[in-house]
Amino acid sequence: MSNLQLRTISAIVLAAAVLLLTWLGGMPFRLLSAAIALAIFYEWSRMSRPKSDAGSPMGGLAMLPEVAILLFAGALVAGVPALVLIGLTAVFAVILWVVGRLRGEAAWEATGFGYAALSGLSLALLRGNDAAGLIAILFLFAVVWATDIFAYFVGRRIGGPKLAPAISPGKTRSGALGGAIGGVVAGLLLASVLGAGNLFALAIVALALSIISQAGDLFESWVKRRHGYKDSGSLIPGHGGVMDRVDGLVAAAFALYVIGWMSGSANHPAQGLFPA
Repeated sequence: MSNLQLRTISAIVLAAAVLLLTWLGGMPFRLLSAAIALAIFYEWSRMSRPKSDAGSPMGGLAMLPEVAILLFAGALVAGVPALVLIGLTAVFAVILWVVGRLRGEAAWEATGFGYAALSGLSLALLRGNDAAGLIAILFLFAVVWATDIFAYFVGRRIGGPKLAPAISPGKTRSGALGGAIGGVVAGLLLASVLGAGNLFALAIVALALSIISQAGDLFESWVKRRHGYKDSGSLIPGHGGVMDRVDGLVAAAFALYVIGWMSGSANHPAQGLFPA
């Protein structure tokens, strides 16, 4: 079986499971969002954490990041209000940053916690438990997945100058442009089918999400290269780790959450994006 075939089969299975949980919303989707946050933090820590903390100062606090992310995941699953979750994220991130400084380490633990927590939070609060949340997440999926697919095939077909050769040698400018166009088209098609209004504004949002998702992909590639890893993990056949699969998605999810918050509310951002 070729790598492309393995990637395709894994992607179909994952997409089916994710779409089922997305349709259910509520607790099932919050559990998925919490699992994504936990997986991101685990893979981030595996790549960035020093191999041994045994001789480091304050070594007894080595498990504090794990305690923080588990507490956050529990609060997310329990449906704690958005501002409380954001406050917990900020407080835990500051604590981890201070502890990291006291231990003489870089801020990777605090950064990884913030990245993981905001990823899970954005996905869970965007979906919520109403029709607007379902449309918002499906719109997000359509844009990000189409961006990935079109960027891959257009880049392979056309080639040309590299997008960021020092970070991700396989990505091309033609692929980035093809991905952006594909993402906008897919987002608008889905919005039209679901009866969403203001397609011009949604086209701008879709373009922004496509660009941000590609930036999120490059960011994760930079983190891996910074720590000498090719993949963030090996959980997903043909794709590597969870971070390898959701890097663009979670970046775009956070952006869409912020846009929804600005036009709606922190607890129900989708209602500002897709009002009834």
